Amino acid sequence: MLSRSSRPRRRLDPDARPGVLDWLLAGVTLLVCLYPVLPIQVGSGGGGYNAFLDRQGLLEPVDVAMGALLLVLVLEACRRTTGWALPIVCGLFLAYGYYGGLLPQGWAIAHAGLDFDQIVDALYNSGSGFFGTPLDVAATYIVLFTIYGAVLELSGGARFFVNLSVAAFRGSRSAAGRTTVASGFLLGTVSGSGTATAVSVGAVTWPIMRQAGYTPERAGGVLAAAGVGALLSPPTLGAAAFIVAEYLEVSYLTVLGWAMIPTILYYLGILLAVEIDARRFGMRATHLDAGSPWRLLGRFGYHFSSLIAIVVLLAIGMSATRAVVYATILAALLSFLDRRFALTPRRLFDALSSGVRGVLPVVAVCAAAGVITAMTTKTGLGAQFSSVLVGGVDAITDNRTVMLALDVPAPAAAMFVFYYSVLSEVTPPTALAAVGASAVTGGRAIPTMWQTLRYAAPAFLVPIAFVVTDPGEYLLGRGPVIGVVWASAAALAGIVALSFAAGGWVLGVGAMRPIPRILTAVAAMLLLFLNPVTIAAGSACLLGAVARTMIFDKRRSTAGRRT
Repeated sequence: MLSRSSRPRRRLDPDARPGVLDWLLAGVTLLVCLYPVLPIQVGSGGGGYNAFLDRQGLLEPVDVAMGALLLVLVLEACRRTTGWALPIVCGLFLAYGYYGGLLPQGWAIAHAGLDFDQIVDALYNSGSGFFGTPLDVAATYIVLFTIYGAVLELSGGARFFVNLSVAAFRGSRSAAGRTTVASGFLLGTVSGSGTATAVSVGAVTWPIMRQAGYTPERAGGVLAAAGVGALLSPPTLGAAAFIVAEYLEVSYLTVLGWAMIPTILYYLGILLAVEIDARRFGMRATHLDAGSPWRLLGRFGYHFSSLIAIVVLLAIGMSATRAVVYATILAALLSFLDRRFALTPRRLFDALSSGVRGVLPVVAVCAAAGVITAMTTKTGLGAQFSSVLVGGVDAITDNRTVMLALDVPAPAAAMFVFYYSVLSEVTPPTALAAVGASAVTGGRAIPTMWQTLRYAAPAFLVPIAFVVTDPGEYLLGRGPVIGVVWASAAALAGIVALSFAAGGWVLGVGAMRPIPRILTAVAAMLLLFLNPVTIAAGSACLLGAVARTMIFDKRRSTAGRRT
C-alpha cells in the first residue's frame, strides 16, 4: 500500500488514495512478514521463530505458500517504486535457479537445479534472501538518514542551500548552471536520493536556467547529473554506501573518507561542462534577486550544524545510527530559529511521513536484491563465474566477487560497484533522475537522458581508475600522502581533458576541431590509467590538443580581422 503511494501526488487527487486491492495486498504483506515469528500453529507450520528456523531446508507446505506470496509482493513493490527493470532481472535469476539443471553440465555455470521449495527456502528462511544484509542495512541505517534529510528539508535547510547558491553565483554568464550544481551538491549532502534532489532543485532553478537560455533537455541533464551527486556526496551518500560498510566490516566514516576525492572530481566535471556550455551556446547572464551570501550564512548558517555534527560524532567513534538520531534532533530543535519553518507537531509528522515514503524504493530494491543474492549463493554462480573469468587459477570455492578473484583490493572493488550502482539513475532506459528532471523542465525524456550522460561522464570513468592499476586506490585516500596527491592531480587533469572532449571547447581558448577533440579524449583515458608512462603520454596529448586549438583560434581571429 505504501509502495503504491510513494510517488508524490496532489493531496486532493482521488487516485492518491489506496484502493481495495492495495489494502488487500497490505494485509497479505503484514501476514507473510509476521508469519515466521507468530507463536501459533498454522496448519503444519507456524509455531514461532525457533520452530521456523528448525525447518530450514525442510519447509512445510504452509511455509512455502507464505514465502511464495512474499516473493510476489516484493517484486510488485519493486515494480511500483522503480519500474520493470529489476523485477525482470530477478525473474531471470529465478529462472536460472529453477532451470539451471537443464543446461549442459559441461558449462561452468550449470548446476544441479533447484526445485521450487528450495528456492523459497533460500529466499524466506536464510540469511542471504529477503531478510539478508541489504534489507538489514535499509532498516537500520538508511531509513534514519532519509528521515534526517526530510527533517532538515522541512526545517528550511533545502531553501537555504538553494538561496545560498543563487546568492553566490548571481550575475555571471554561467550563474544558472553554477547555481544548479551547487544547489544539487548542498541539498544532496542530506538527501541521499538523486531523483528527489533533481526535482527539488529543478523546481527553483529551472526558471533561472530558462532565462539564461538553457533548452529543457539540457537543463534537465544538468539537474539530473547534479542530483545524482546526492548519492556520492558525504555525509549521507546513497543507500549502497551503508551496505559497503556492512559487508566490508568497516566504519561508515571510513566509507565517507573513500568517497571524498571521487566526489570532488565528479562535481568538478559537471562545473567544467556548465562553464563550457555557457560559452559554447552563448548563455545569457542572469541578474538574480538575491542577498549577500555572507548575510545568508550569518542568518541561516546554523543549518550546517547538524551536518557537521554527524561527521564529528562519527569521528569520535559513535555509531552511525546514534549520530544521525542526534543530528535529526538537533535539526528539529534549530528549526525554531525561523518561525516560518518551525517543526510543529503537524510539520514533524509530515517530515517523518516524507522520510518513510522516501525510503520505500530503497527497501523494495534491497528486498529484491535478496532474490539475486540467494540465487547466486544457492547455485554457486558467483564462484563459477569468477572461475570462468580467472582462467588458469584454482577454482574459487568461496562466494567472493569477480574483482576480488582478480586480486582487486576489497575497498576498490566495493567502491567500483557502489559508483556503478549509483549510475543506474542516469543510465537509459530507466534513468529515474533524468525522467524526474524532464518532468520539471517539460523536456523530452530520452534526449534528457543523453544530456545527463554527457554531464555525468566523469562518474563513469573515475571508478574504472580504482581497479585497473594499483595506484587507483590512492583516489580513495588509501596510501601515502604523496601518492594520493599525484594520483588526484592526474585524475583532475583527466577530468579536464574529458570535459574538453565532451564539450568540444577549451576554456579560455575556444571551439575545438575534430582532431584536438579526439586527442583530449585519448588524454583522458591515459591520465585516468594512473601509470607514470600513461600520465606523461596523456599530458602530452592534452597539451598538444590545447596548443593546436590555440593556433587554430589565432588563425581564425586573424582571418576575421582581415575580412
